[in-house]
Amino acid sequence: MVSRVGFGGIPIQRLSRAEAAAVVNGAIDLGVNFLDTANAYSDSEEKIGAAIKDIKRESLVIASKSTATDKKTLLEHLDLCLKRLGSDYVDIYQLHNLSSAEARDAVFAPGGALEGLAEGVKAGKIRYPAFSSHSIPLAIELMKTGKFASVQLPFNFVDSTAGEEAIPLAEELGMGFIGMKPFGGGLLEDAGVAIRYVLQFGNVIPDPGIEKLSEMREIVSIVEEKRPFSAEDEKTAGDLIQAMGDHWCHRCDYCQPCPQGIGISSVLTVESLIKRMPFKQAFRMANAGVEKAGGCIECGRCVERCPYKLQIPDLLKDKIALWKKAVAENPM
Repeated sequence: MVSRVGFGGIPIQRLSRAEAAAVVNGAIDLGVNFLDTANAYSDSEEKIGAAIKDIKRESLVIASKSTATDKKTLLEHLDLCLKRLGSDYVDIYQLHNLSSAEARDAVFAPGGALEGLAEGVKAGKIRYPAFSSHSIPLAIELMKTGKFASVQLPFNFVDSTAGEEAIPLAEELGMGFIGMKPFGGGLLEDAGVAIRYVLQFGNVIPDPGIEKLSEMREIVSIVEEKRPFSAEDEKTAGDLIQAMGDHWCHRCDYCQPCPQGIGISSVLTVESLIKRMPFKQAFRMANAGVEKAGGCIECGRCVERCPYKLQIPDLLKDKIALWKKAVAENPM
């Protein structure tokens, strides 16, 4: 059994190993036994491994991820994950950000990462094969294949699409459901409203990224309070949704393809990246895409396709300005 809330391992990349260990161990002391990390989160796996070296392994449920779409690379990532964690197995191993038809086809092809997951399970290195995604329609398709025991999708009171079909489907299929970004990647600051919203769904484990033990204490206290999501909470959430309605990107990617080759959702969510990642890593991940966004010709095709009618060219300009400010404030 997992704790009612998880520990997301993205932000500990910014901490020293000793600081990270204090936060991870502090969370475990608070009763949080579900830890989520990934190969792509630089040294997050390694820091979690160092933190838990003196803790009974069976008392924890650890999830990690690989961005690999081929079997060979996935198995390399898996072995590196186990070495970093100091463990002979990982409880949940996820195909990371399986969000496009191209990635799906590669994963399911002969020699694809799905074969690597199956081999890892057979060898006892993986207990449960899983995936994470930012595409709800594709995730639903993958859930129905019966190949996965768990799914991780964005879910919060603004980005709530998963609650319509994916979450009920997970319950029907007996799949685990990990709620990614319960705070919208750091953009939703009312912890009580955000956590209480997700806790309405009994089969969803919210997985907030944690950098400070005080954050985990606050979240655990909200969980333990067992206060239901109230009419007042709903009004607060509604007010926030209304305030964010003209600029919140849901990463559905219905705006694609862009004729200029701009990765629109990646640029529009760059603020979350700045808040969660060490800036050097954020720079490596986002700078080229943000620079490319400067070539937007404002053709309007993305606006026509966007189901939320976001004024994407204007938003791109805002995010480019935000990024330039962050670059200026974080000399490398």
